[in-house]
Amino acid sequence: MIDSLHVHLVFVTKYRHGALTDEMLTRCEEIMHEVCTDFGAELQQFNGGEGHVHLLVHYPPTVQLSKLVNSLKGVSSRYLRKEYGTHVRRHLWGGRFWSGSYFAGSCGGAPLTVVRQYIENQQRPV
Repeated sequence: MIDSLHVHLVFVTKYRHGALTDEMLTRCEEIMHEVCTDFGAELQQFNGGEGHVHLLVHYPPTVQLSKLVNSLKGVSSRYLRKEYGTHVRRHLWGGRFWSGSYFAGSCGGAPLTVVRQYIENQQRPV
């Protein structure tokens, strides 16, 4: 992708409850990879813990970041609730999976290897 952008995204579960298992994180990565592909973007790095996920996304300047984020959160929420409903309902309630907010940091200034290493070092649940 020529003239593409990189962004480090962090999504947290509603109330930051530890709802994500290792299996769910693996499935979440698959879902988010597909969403990125649909936008012409590339999910380059993914990791997370019980209550959050980190993504490094390479996307073209024609993509509106807010629309990509809304799709990533919406599609993953829908699938994870459908596929892991009993577990999700035990940890989250009120119809929301992700918190309404998110972190988006441009990676233009930091070497991508530093951002990748940071994401890679995030803890997955045991």
